Amino acid sequence: MNRTLDRILARGDPKTTAIVVPNGRRLTYGQLRDQVAVAAESLAQLGLGRGDRIALVLPNSPETIVMFLAAATTGTAAPLNPAYKEDEFRFFLQDTQAKALVVTPGQGEAARRALSPGVILVEARLDGAGIVLESSSPRARSRSANGPGDDDEALVLHTSGTTSRPKLVPLRQRNLFASAENIALTYRLSVDDVAMCVMPLFHIHGLMASTMATFSSGGTVVVPPGFDAMAFWPAVRDQGATWYSAVPTMHQMLLLRNRGERPTGAEKLRFIRSSSSALSPETMRQLESRFGAPVLEAYGMTEASHQMASNPLPPGDRRPGTVGVETGIRIGVMDEDARLAPTAVPGEVVIMGPTVIDAYANNPEANASSFTDGWFRTGDQGFVDSDGYLSLVGRLKEMINRGGEKIAPQEIDDVLLQHPAVAEVVAFGLLHPAWGEEVAAAVVLKGPATEKELIAFARERLADHKVPKKLYLVEQIPRTATGKIQRRSVAEAFKIK
Repeated sequence: MNRTLDRILARGDPKTTAIVVPNGRRLTYGQLRDQVAVAAESLAQLGLGRGDRIALVLPNSPETIVMFLAAATTGTAAPLNPAYKEDEFRFFLQDTQAKALVVTPGQGEAARRALSPGVILVEARLDGAGIVLESSSPRARSRSANGPGDDDEALVLHTSGTTSRPKLVPLRQRNLFASAENIALTYRLSVDDVAMCVMPLFHIHGLMASTMATFSSGGTVVVPPGFDAMAFWPAVRDQGATWYSAVPTMHQMLLLRNRGERPTGAEKLRFIRSSSSALSPETMRQLESRFGAPVLEAYGMTEASHQMASNPLPPGDRRPGTVGVETGIRIGVMDEDARLAPTAVPGEVVIMGPTVIDAYANNPEANASSFTDGWFRTGDQGFVDSDGYLSLVGRLKEMINRGGEKIAPQEIDDVLLQHPAVAEVVAFGLLHPAWGEEVAAAVVLKGPATEKELIAFARERLADHKVPKKLYLVEQIPRTATGKIQRRSVAEAFKIK
């Protein structure tokens, strides 16, 4: 049996709703398959085929899902953030060597301006019951949209580039197939489940956890045009959502707008999933207390087709402060000499399994440093306990080195978040003439508190060398488009010297 995305899509009952837009249209699995087939054939008629990368600059919508699957069927899907500026589009389009760009009518102007000669421009729109692709570009020789094989490249994405220039990550059909199955199995997804997709569909989190894992189980994906904390619970209620997956920033926004009562619609939630960034135990406690559903923190990254570990569903033991146990892959920890470390000993988290990439594209230097004896080195520091639960300490390149003392910034975040006036916090290292680095933190408040008070609060709970020597009270903390914090850029963002 082929381990491809089209095999996943073939599982759904033709009459079951696959995609629904709040207060909008629905697509059954039968209609979705038909539209993907039509779009794939249209791409093939433009001369696109296996090995051709097709850039998608589209908002969260049914069209985006259709075009992602069609591009992965014909060639390779290359989703890009619609919010990029022209220069950013120019870099990503050239770096992916895109042969075509798909946009919706009247949108994507910056991407259109960034196009190189010879790249096919395609406009995608829903017309009645079907999707229509239009292009004024000269047509190359038409090709057949034959189904892909397991080893064909289905998706290319860039790493977030928090520590270096973004690297191009090619994911094969078999990688994505295994990832969708792993996620569906982890959360026991079924045809009765309805997922709220609030993550952007140009990111591996939204594509795999919310969308393809749901299709793997034959369930329904709710696709609002974007994350809106005001509209979230009405959509959950109206669509009967049974779970959602989000980054901590989104969870915190929902908590900030909650007055303590359980929102209408939350009673149908089987679980709440959190991934792509560290979730503090305090935020987890508040989510469970106010929304009445178990919170399962997971660990994912683009190079592993998203999920690598997760806390289990009840009655399994979910442990705050950990990202759970390995799911469908092997997880280990390596010491500085590239030897696998014993239980409970911290080191670099390494992974191996069917969801993990074979190599970065066109980057021999990154491949040489990222793979050791068949293990992929994640760049994260952590340890695995005797029960197999993985705890992450932080990114190796984000550790604060204060006079030789290695300090995990996440530990400082977790402590300050326990203060009732703190909404968000990010700890980071500042250059120091004597210590090399000193501990600082940027804090967003939700109630009255002074810098002196917060430092005293931290001093009661942290060893002296971990206590921030400087706090910056700010209105917001800079993040990537997917909600990740870039600790190393915080000082620069606030012009902190």
